[in-house]
Amino acid sequence: MTDLEAMTRVLIADDHTSFRSGLRALLETAGDMAVVGEAGTGDEAVSKTAALQPDVVLMDLNMPGIGGLEATRRIVEQAPHVAVLVVTMYDDDDSVFDAVRAGARGYVLKGAQRAELLRAVRSVVAGEAIFGPGVARRLMTYFSRARPALGAAAFPELTEREREILELVARGRSNSEITAQLVLSPKTVRNHVSNIFSKLQARDRAEAIVRAREAGMGGEDARRP
Repeated sequence: MTDLEAMTRVLIADDHTSFRSGLRALLETAGDMAVVGEAGTGDEAVSKTAALQPDVVLMDLNMPGIGGLEATRRIVEQAPHVAVLVVTMYDDDDSVFDAVRAGARGYVLKGAQRAELLRAVRSVVAGEAIFGPGVARRLMTYFSRARPALGAAAFPELTEREREILELVARGRSNSEITAQLVLSPKTVRNHVSNIFSKLQARDRAEAIVRAREAGMGGEDARRP
């Protein structure tokens, strides 16, 4: 295996050349990441993702052409194995939820500390949903508002065990944490989580969390969205 094959391959999609250059320099100091391409428009982000097959795309929302949200949707549809991490200046509720619904696995704000950004890249590539502290605070404020009462009718298609696991997923628990808490095998938890995603028609963990939180699940102790 070559050094490049061992690294996380990153595509940077942003319409500002100076920001792309700064982000490239930051990522390349990490030692385990390689910037394989840059895109200045939403359309270019889609085409370069198809051509370069990066592990992760760092996507700005305010992009010329089809824009960052539509580019994210197309990338997730065409290359679901590629993680999209939104890196933007927008921290309003609509932008965050629209990005998650489009298939983004994470959302951090421009100006984030180096360690936060690198952790976010590594997390989404590992399959986690990750949100920067500023965004997470906004999400917690949103979810702390009055919500519909949770009952078995929230997701009638789920079994009692699946609702129990979805509740833990909505609280930000990882599969390994769910395994330990419910005293189940890792394979059983993986199968339940897969069935939940299928029944909710959720593309990934982040979208399942949003669906569950909107239905009133997750409680007040959720550690991450």
